[in-house]
Amino acid sequence: MDFKKLTQFKDQLDALRPFNQAILKNLEEWIDVELTYSSNAIEGNTLTRQETAVLLEKGLTVSGKPLKDHLEAVNHRNALIFMRTMVNKKGFSLEDVLSIHKLILKGIDDTNAGTMRSVPVRISGSAVVLPNHLKVQGLMDKFIQDTHASSIHPVMRAALIHYEFVSIHPFIDGNGRTARLLMNLALMQEGYPPAIIQPKDRLSYIKGLEKAQLGGTLEDYLGAIEKAVFKSLMIYFKALSGESTHNKIEDNGTLLKIGALAERTKETVPTLRYWTKMGLLNVDTTTPSGYQLYHPCQIERCWKIRSLQKKRYTLEEIVSLLDS
Repeated sequence: MDFKKLTQFKDQLDALRPFNQAILKNLEEWIDVELTYSSNAIEGNTLTRQETAVLLEKGLTVSGKPLKDHLEAVNHRNALIFMRTMVNKKGFSLEDVLSIHKLILKGIDDTNAGTMRSVPVRISGSAVVLPNHLKVQGLMDKFIQDTHASSIHPVMRAALIHYEFVSIHPFIDGNGRTARLLMNLALMQEGYPPAIIQPKDRLSYIKGLEKAQLGGTLEDYLGAIEKAVFKSLMIYFKALSGESTHNKIEDNGTLLKIGALAERTKETVPTLRYWTKMGLLNVDTTTPSGYQLYHPCQIERCWKIRSLQKKRYTLEEIVSLLDS
């Protein structure tokens, strides 16, 4: 995989420099929410994208959601802020890694926050065998040395940083979130926007990682990272070049604004907004301008919701039925 398409797209983005700082600030605020929501959701956090945004932007907690989920969101955003202080550096140190991890687990597991594991660990549901804890220090020292390799494509380097880190699994918890932050730090240090691995892509991303860790090819994993980087490049390019970022976004089908979804389903916009708030509909992505975009599969979901309502199920019951 040579990532030529990504190089060409990044060249187009670089041609827009110097970037409009107001737009760039708006993008960073949007990225804070998207990265925090997606990275935590991959690990099982129950906050929705909208709930994450409300928490990070307004400081409002969500009734009925665990304190741990709120802490994970705030901690991830704080780790992102810290990470940005290193963007103009070359690479990162072991102390930087420990500092990021300490922020990730702050108030959740202060005993192990920023401390490499001293016990064996396993990945739940995976056949991958992780290194003995006695080898972790040496593996991490080598990992830091290897991250400074500059003879490969920046996206490949960033992807390998992520892969090698989770394969060492140096911490008891928080390895995935830390790995994605380190990958994005490596991307941003090379002028790329951070890559967002969306929850809907979780399975292919995890399977790609596991396939490589079990001795298979890295191609599936690298493909997942390439897709995430390309999508971020597209979003940044459209925003910074003044193009609309919310009319059409191709991602295995054209994403729909709420008005288009209403037209296709014959539902009202307020109804769709309420269903989204209830968790009945899933927002695929939110643009930097604040537009919520829905995958076309939500059309059939709307029909199913109406069908279940006709059978006299409550909306609360329908949420459980749709997710079962």
